[in-house]
Amino acid sequence: MKSVNKIQIAVIAGSLILFVLLLFANTSIPKKEDAPGMSGHAGNAAGSISTVVESAKSALTTDQKAKIEKLEGVLKTSTDKKIAFENIIKQWDTLQHPVVGAFLLEQSAMTSPTESNWSDAANHYFKATRFAKEVDKAIVYGKAIECFQKVLDLNPKNVDAKINLGACYVEGSAEPMKGITLLREVEKTDSNNVNLQLNFAFFSEKSGQWDKAISRFQKVLKIQPDYIEAYVQLADAYEQKGDKAKAIENLEKYASLVEDETIKTEVQKYINKLKN
Repeated sequence: MKSVNKIQIAVIAGSLILFVLLLFANTSIPKKEDAPGMSGHAGNAAGSISTVVESAKSALTTDQKAKIEKLEGVLKTSTDKKIAFENIIKQWDTLQHPVVGAFLLEQSAMTSPTESNWSDAANHYFKATRFAKEVDKAIVYGKAIECFQKVLDLNPKNVDAKINLGACYVEGSAEPMKGITLLREVEKTDSNNVNLQLNFAFFSEKSGQWDKAISRFQKVLKIQPDYIEAYVQLADAYEQKGDKAKAIENLEKYASLVEDETIKTEVQKYINKLKN
């Protein structure tokens, strides 16, 4: 089962949707928020990324700190610095503090400012937005925007960076229309880009435009039929509309395609719940 290379995240309503997409699909799910451009974290950030990082570090338990310190010790002595560094980033992700990993990746990109390094930092900051405290979201989104812009400065043709930059503006800045403009620019030349269509679908969900979301998710499946997570997202949209029959139909389609038996079981439980 393939999944798109996507950082932008869906707004999911049902417990089954959360279970399937968060634990098993290569898709990330945030808390439900306001419509694009209306979120409470839009605007200028008060504070700095250093403050957010220090707050994350101070939240670690003694055992968690010990794991990080052990990996940092390995980095100092390892002959394979790249792997050792990646292990530290993964550990911060495991501890649900990806903002620290993003910060470290940004520092690395400053030392070696390649397109790939800035992309790693940008994508990690984008991922970190869903774990950030509400008061810190503007800071983290701001850093993601900075890093994605660095990527585009080096390679203006990097479509994924442009899409994700647009999504950051829509989701977490005071300039949502700037983001929409970027996404529309991509649509003019690459309307079949799955990442783009997913972003538009998620924005439609956030504003409760379920018919538009359904249309976009259906287009995703036409472009990339093996992106089967779209069936779960379609089911959620139909359920939000009150169309349980269509929700069940899409969940059954998903269950017939997914390989993991645990997922199949949970999906069937949810289908039974909808039928009752």
